[in-house]
Amino acid sequence: MNETAPYASKPGQSLGRLYGTGPSPTRSEFQRDRDRIIHSTAFRRLQHKTQVFLHHEGRHFRNRLTHTLEVSQIARSIARALRLDEDLAEAVALSHDLGHTPFGHAGERALHRAMAPYGGFDHNVQALRVVTLLENRYAEHDGLNLTWETLEGILKHNGPLIDAEGRPHGRHAGEGLPEGLEAIRAVADLRLDSHASLEAQAAAIADDIAYNAHDIDDALRAGLVGLEDFLDVPMAGPIVGEVLEKYPDVAVKRQTHEVQRRMITRAVEDVIATSAVNIEAAGVASTEDVRRAGRALVGFSPAAAAAEKGLKAFLFGRVYRHEAVMAPVRESEAVVERLFARYMADPDMPGRWGEAGRAAAGAARARIVADFIAGMTDPYALDEYERLFDARPDFR
Repeated sequence: MNETAPYASKPGQSLGRLYGTGPSPTRSEFQRDRDRIIHSTAFRRLQHKTQVFLHHEGRHFRNRLTHTLEVSQIARSIARALRLDEDLAEAVALSHDLGHTPFGHAGERALHRAMAPYGGFDHNVQALRVVTLLENRYAEHDGLNLTWETLEGILKHNGPLIDAEGRPHGRHAGEGLPEGLEAIRAVADLRLDSHASLEAQAAAIADDIAYNAHDIDDALRAGLVGLEDFLDVPMAGPIVGEVLEKYPDVAVKRQTHEVQRRMITRAVEDVIATSAVNIEAAGVASTEDVRRAGRALVGFSPAAAAAEKGLKAFLFGRVYRHEAVMAPVRESEAVVERLFARYMADPDMPGRWGEAGRAAAGAARARIVADFIAGMTDPYALDEYERLFDARPDFR
């Protein structure tokens, strides 16, 4: 790899870890973070957690793990082109969904409602809880003991949480800061009022790019829409038109793949070109300059951002709110809400979870229950539901 840019994160200049470790002769600090994440229990669970379509519906729909791997590949491509640290971008990408519940965003909404009296639930904060508290594989400490830079990226890849005056910022302006931040320990202050590194920003935009492309693919596989339905849709429409004109006689699955790969390529190229201009215009020469730039520097051009917004509006109306999706979504939300209520009334959870739940009450028990449910895979949540309620939800 070529030498990284002055504004890239440098593993040799990392603020470090909460618990000291000796140097590695073969890996950088950010490579060690990446490896710790990949070998974690929470990472393996992603293969059995829903993305948009529920786990039972088929082996070829994406799950949290396949999505995470796609995000990781795109993030590395962007980081490489911008001369950033690819390993940090990859570490943030690999860990960005570790806090997600079973049943995708439906499970998160249900758990957030259930936790409303206790401060709510936020999947980014939950991801930090996973990597700093809940993973318990190491002999000397809880958590994965990741570097400050990776923890910062997990928490702030979507931007600052507070403004310069300390007021909740962005999506947190309405509900306030997520509960649980006070329990997160790092080697230094995570600086909630600043943007994260360019590597974390690359992971964030990679998430959007991967979502857009694979949700089209999955929607077509599910038969909710046809390729022709995208002809007038921003971002996707021109590419669909090109593919149908050039390959009118090939199988739909080949046409779909051609659309998907072209969408990813063009989105990545747009982000690289736009971000390079943004970085130069901002005059950043260090990671500190990046954090104080006042805005994200890695992102879409204005035209691509507007087109992406139009694509998401189409997907929201025609796919995410399609009754074939919403019926199992409602059922899965009910599963999470009933599990939460049952565990709060009787912490009949296995092992350390049950012990901790029985020893706690109120908000403390609620946080233990939320941690347990958030860590479930889709199949395990259904097994627990059947054990406790002697019934199996029907998602059809």
